[in-house]
Amino acid sequence: MNFTRWSARLPGTQRRAAARDDQSSVPAARAESVRPKAVAVPPDDTSESSAPEPGPSLDALSARELLGRLPAPVALLHGPEHRVTYVNAAYTSAFGPRPCGAPAAEAMPELDELSLLPLMDQVLRSGTPRTVKSRKVRAGSSYTVTCTPVATGGPDGETGVLVYATDVTDHAEAAERLRASERRHRETAVTLQRSLLPQDLEQPDDLRIAATYQPGGTDAAVGGDWYDVITLGAGRTALVIGDVMGRGVRAAAVMGQLRTAVRAYARLDLPPHEVLQLLDVLAAEIDASQIATCAYAVHDPNEGHLVYASAGHLPILVCDEDGTVHRAEDPTGPPLGTGGWVHTSGTIPLPPGSTAVLYTDGLVERRSEDIDEGVASLERALSGAKGSPQVVCDRLIRSLGVTAEHDDDVAVLVVQHPARTGTSAELFHNASLELLGGVEAAPRARAFATGVLASWRFPVELCDLGVLAASELVANSLQHGTPPMRLGLRRTDRRLIIEVTDGDDHLPRRRRADPADEAGRGISIVATIASSWGSRRTPGGGKAVWCEFALPG
Repeated sequence: MNFTRWSARLPGTQRRAAARDDQSSVPAARAESVRPKAVAVPPDDTSESSAPEPGPSLDALSARELLGRLPAPVALLHGPEHRVTYVNAAYTSAFGPRPCGAPAAEAMPELDELSLLPLMDQVLRSGTPRTVKSRKVRAGSSYTVTCTPVATGGPDGETGVLVYATDVTDHAEAAERLRASERRHRETAVTLQRSLLPQDLEQPDDLRIAATYQPGGTDAAVGGDWYDVITLGAGRTALVIGDVMGRGVRAAAVMGQLRTAVRAYARLDLPPHEVLQLLDVLAAEIDASQIATCAYAVHDPNEGHLVYASAGHLPILVCDEDGTVHRAEDPTGPPLGTGGWVHTSGTIPLPPGSTAVLYTDGLVERRSEDIDEGVASLERALSGAKGSPQVVCDRLIRSLGVTAEHDDDVAVLVVQHPARTGTSAELFHNASLELLGGVEAAPRARAFATGVLASWRFPVELCDLGVLAASELVANSLQHGTPPMRLGLRRTDRRLIIEVTDGDDHLPRRRRADPADEAGRGISIVATIASSWGSRRTPGGGKAVWCEFALPG
């Protein structure tokens, strides 16, 4: 077979040869003529200078010799069955000798491992070269292969395919090591972030809560989304959702610090805007280059609404029992760490039977649409989502098209205020008494507490402890507080809550009384007999002092 009649250019061989001193040398990569060096002509020579001698023609070069000397594996196949015509020494060294005339499907299993047989059929049909990159054979090596159509020049016009392979094993292994390193880095960030999120959500008496966190797909680095539920005492609950902008371990670490700080500030039982004000200062100290958003809300079962504040976060959504969705608008402020902003608190109703959703931007933000459209889609999905909080979480994730390959982290916190009826409603009661002051206030408070606790059918021992705690809290308020004063009793399915409010904003503290002191033991007595106690300033001025007793069984 005449190799010199093929005119195909060999991929990877188009390198310009350097000029050499030897005029008879021929470039190895291209069939170019080499201009001979100029020869000095004596000044007195009147003869015309001879024309440069042309280099060897293309027909003088042996294609077999060129292919044989290539360091890359090369194979020539002809006909629709891709029968072996020629393999060079590099091909034999890489894959072993191949018998001429045998079909490639039988004699060249490496082509099947590289998935080249269908590609070669396509090259024969289209007459267009095709290249596949970084294909791996079973022996472990990786190759980038180009299949080029060639004309054999036979009488029947039969065509063939020239297969040219480049060993890219080193590059493929380096890329795999890089991908493995990125996977380990991402797994570390995911593990860190999941460990910083609450492992078990606190479940308040009056609310049912579920949360979902889904990291971005394998091509997306982990972000800093977080959520939390914090019981504040006296039946009140804090709900937190936040997002640290950025990716990787650094964002997850900043998120962990902010979440820890939120829990610490929440224990101070401050209004939501004051918590965000403290968090804003801390965020700037942690890392001024990291931007974080956060929404902080407090639910009080006695008030029937959420008091919230937002630092650049997306609005809270509340769905009523009839499917009507409300969006918490103002007040909101810039993200945490910006400084110079005075946050304020707002309210949104959360009546029995309603559902509130707090979420991060990964749930609603898409590159192809405005984020307001995403929030509107979430509202439509929430209006039709029924079931337990976890079921609602899953339905919202599916409705918004969030999959395992989603390109951003997603955190969702669903809070339901159930409408209690029948026997369930009998476990939840409220009773209150306005204290007008004077010497008769304390006896009236004790009588009121005794009657209410007896009507709730508490054990005698718990009734006695409850009456004692109510008496001490009322006595403390009469001595150190100012009108108006109020005694509140509340029972849930798990605890008894006693709370006294007055108009003075000085918070009591537990102290050690000397044996000779006639006062100063009230709070110590309450702290000793109750499961927990605390105090907070009320929004309209004044304070509330409370204690809780766990119900038996």
